Amino acid sequence: MTGLPLKPIRVLLADDHALFRAGIRALLEKVPGVEIVGEAADGREVLKAIQIQSPDAILMDIMMPELNGLETTKRVKAQFPHVRVIMLSMNAAEEYVLQAMSAGATGYLLKNVSPAELELALEAVRHGETFLCSAISKRVVDAYVKRVGGKRSALEPLTPRQREVLQLVAEGNSTKEIARKLSLSVKTIEMHRTQLMAALDIHDVPGLVRYAIRMGLISPDA
Repeated sequence: MTGLPLKPIRVLLADDHALFRAGIRALLEKVPGVEIVGEAADGREVLKAIQIQSPDAILMDIMMPELNGLETTKRVKAQFPHVRVIMLSMNAAEEYVLQAMSAGATGYLLKNVSPAELELALEAVRHGETFLCSAISKRVVDAYVKRVGGKRSALEPLTPRQREVLQLVAEGNSTKEIARKLSLSVKTIEMHRTQLMAALDIHDVPGLVRYAIRMGLISPDA
């Protein structure tokens, strides 16, 4: 007697490039046992889509505007702990991988992985396993294992709101623009910016931009 087939894994696609989402969708629609339930272009759309679409897993770009993949992953794990996140990135650098896994990602894939490896990643997270693509060096994997429960992330001194303000500042938004986007007062945004500068010991906007790039919050081209 054969066992019952597994339910399709419900996947949400999150990337600010519509063409990339379309390519991933076209690829996964051919994969048995995978159901694409929605798309999102930034972190806030992801959080809304989860409530509506109830995905099992999210394929999420690490660098999205306004609310990046790292911060979104932290919020997903806090609000929807059953949802698994596979981070998508162009960067295999150790710090990027460690930031993603520390945020709560279940997997990390480079955007140039083969279709077969993408399928393997979804199959792994379906069974509650962690998946790092083959291009991630053994050194990075070993560093991740050592860091678990050990070394703190360089972003940990900041609150979630401060990390959000940091990204928006680094993306070139004015204080008024940030206040409007977050539905907060200008005075509150100024307070958050002052506090995050003090916490990081960085006291000018160019320094914040460099720090955000180094931490993988924004692209150098942003």
